[in-house]
Amino acid sequence: MATSGSVQHFIVPEAGNVPNNGTLPVILYKGVAEFGDKEPESVFEDMFAQNNWGNGWRVESIYHFHHYHSDAHEVVAFARGKATLQVGGPDGPIVEVEAGDAAVIPAGVGHKRLDDAPGLSVVGAYPPEQSPDVCVTSEEDVQKAHDENADADGCVIRFFGNDEKDLVRASIAATPLPPTDPLNGADGPVMGLWQNK
Repeated sequence: MATSGSVQHFIVPEAGNVPNNGTLPVILYKGVAEFGDKEPESVFEDMFAQNNWGNGWRVESIYHFHHYHSDAHEVVAFARGKATLQVGGPDGPIVEVEAGDAAVIPAGVGHKRLDDAPGLSVVGAYPPEQSPDVCVTSEEDVQKAHDENADADGCVIRFFGNDEKDLVRASIAATPLPPTDPLNGADGPVMGLWQNK
């Protein structure tokens, strides 16, 4: 179970080539995990597994270009270090995160890392039966996805042009809501903030 850190949430409207999600808010959990003498990554992975979020991963960064997932919601947890993120595209809000924080990012919401501070370790997961694509905002970013992450070769990386916006919006809207909050199960913010939409 997560600790009782603070929770912030905000809606990110469509912005240029980033569809975002005008219905479901981004949920930012500050100080949601205490690690004690346990491996920080495992603490988050255990929380996700207990709450039926899976298909997880561990990385030492987040893409440095705007990307989103058109077919999956994502939880991103910060096990070590700190980072500056931008959510929603080039004019979107900037958030500071550090070890013990996490964010639930709805399908369609763009996100990227702005800094290069060393020591970051990130753990992510998805609701049951969701495997994300990686959607980028330019054709050049398709190659950047492969350059920044060797594991990207196993991902479906997509660039959608302006003529495909309706297709992307439909995919985002059709993404099933998760049955639980990834950190707090049936009692978490996802249940209160998303399930009534």
